[in-house]
Amino acid sequence: MERPRNPEHGDYATNVAMQVAKRVGTNPRELAGWLAEALSATDGIEVADVAGPGFLNIRLAASAQGAIVAQILAAGEKFGTGSALAGTKINLEFVSANPTGPVHLGGTRWASVGDALGRILAAQGGEVTREYYFNDHGAQIDRFAKSLVAAALGEPTPEDGYAGEYIQEISATIVAAHPDALALPADQRHELFRREGVQQMFAQIKQDLHDFGTDFDVYFNESELFASGAVERAVEELKNSGNLYEKDGAWWIASTEFGDDKDRVVLKSDGNAAYIAGDIAYFQNKRARGFDLAIYMLGADHHGYIGRLKAAAAAFGDDPDTVEVLIGQMVNLVRDGQAVKMSKRAGTVVTLNDLVEAIGVDASRYSLVRSSVNSSIDIDLGLWTKAGNENPVYYVQYAHARTCRIMDNAKAFEFDSVAPDFALLNSDREGDLIRTLGDFPRVVATAAETREPHRVARYLEELAGVYHPFQSDDDMRVLPKGDDTVTPLNAARLELVKATRQVLANGLALLGVSAPERM
Repeated sequence: MERPRNPEHGDYATNVAMQVAKRVGTNPRELAGWLAEALSATDGIEVADVAGPGFLNIRLAASAQGAIVAQILAAGEKFGTGSALAGTKINLEFVSANPTGPVHLGGTRWASVGDALGRILAAQGGEVTREYYFNDHGAQIDRFAKSLVAAALGEPTPEDGYAGEYIQEISATIVAAHPDALALPADQRHELFRREGVQQMFAQIKQDLHDFGTDFDVYFNESELFASGAVERAVEELKNSGNLYEKDGAWWIASTEFGDDKDRVVLKSDGNAAYIAGDIAYFQNKRARGFDLAIYMLGADHHGYIGRLKAAAAAFGDDPDTVEVLIGQMVNLVRDGQAVKMSKRAGTVVTLNDLVEAIGVDASRYSLVRSSVNSSIDIDLGLWTKAGNENPVYYVQYAHARTCRIMDNAKAFEFDSVAPDFALLNSDREGDLIRTLGDFPRVVATAAETREPHRVARYLEELAGVYHPFQSDDDMRVLPKGDDTVTPLNAARLELVKATRQVLANGLALLGVSAPERM
């Protein structure tokens, strides 16, 4: 079923007769005729016509359209929810930025998209656990610690180290708390700056994400996998299964046998675990915690993880479909057509706080979630700060504020004494608005199924685009004029406005964006 662009083709259209006629043993147009006859005799359908080689065009009765309004108001905040994922335990891992610096723009995109996806999956009944994989182990952390020590000693940033004001700030804080830090032996000094630096950096990351409206249920430390022996156990299990083999002094997982593009080193020739060893143990840990589905949201440079994580699942005898990897593309900030310069505090990257400072939390979240993660996006700072219809988040939020204003003004009239007659909502504008509202559950279900939260954002813009002309049309007047009394049509239109407000609020809530009552 779809809504045709040309309203002359009805409220809904379908090519189902053309799809199944052969299986039924007849031709499409004849099957469409039978379906049209049956549908035309169905309550709530005004007429069903056959078009072309077997298309069905369907027009709803006005009373049936009005029933959609009543359903929305009865469901309230629950309208748009479903049960497709009921009983499914989902581990949703996103952001997981290394605690070596502030959350950069790519991580900020995941903070917005990942949080929205979690809300959408939960709206379809999924038991969602939002998880942050805290990488406190490995070479990057060592480089971070060395950078902090160098800053404390007044030395240049080490090669491949981290620069920026935040390094100076953290380093100074550590020295202030531990006056003897620089007098310690080099290994002890390094460990102190590593431990304290990671703790401070991660506390700042958590706070920044919280202020952005993104919180997590679980913060999982990578170091636990090594300290608990989980990595060693995973490696031994793969050896025993024959899916790990030795070559050139290293141990390799035979991931090409499970669809990966190449085999991967798990244990290096020096005996140290490669990065994938932790990933393998981490997947095992998620499954041991009872998750039916593990969704990983990773950056643009992580395409190789799709094959290796699915291969790791298969190597353990698991279903590769228990792993899903979403890859997010780059984000750029522009102003007046020019790229925005890098952040001074972070040194080399634009951060979450840079974006929020420029356009605010709501615009930041919305601008990052309204496009498919498969495409790179340019965020025009001038556009997203405008209080006008060309600003998508303003356009949607303003529609919500306009509905609230009408509802507030309606308090001056005696609407409670008049029953709405939904059958009177028979104009093209009213019908288009009602049908758009009725699409919301399907949009949410599709967004969950495809893991594409941007579908909800684009739907809200479509809904706002239908509502604004409705409210601006003098022929669609909701409130009585002057001393006129409230009519059943006025009452029905007010219910339609209330339903629009509810759907706009529900959709914005799924995106983690506020629904202001005044603008």
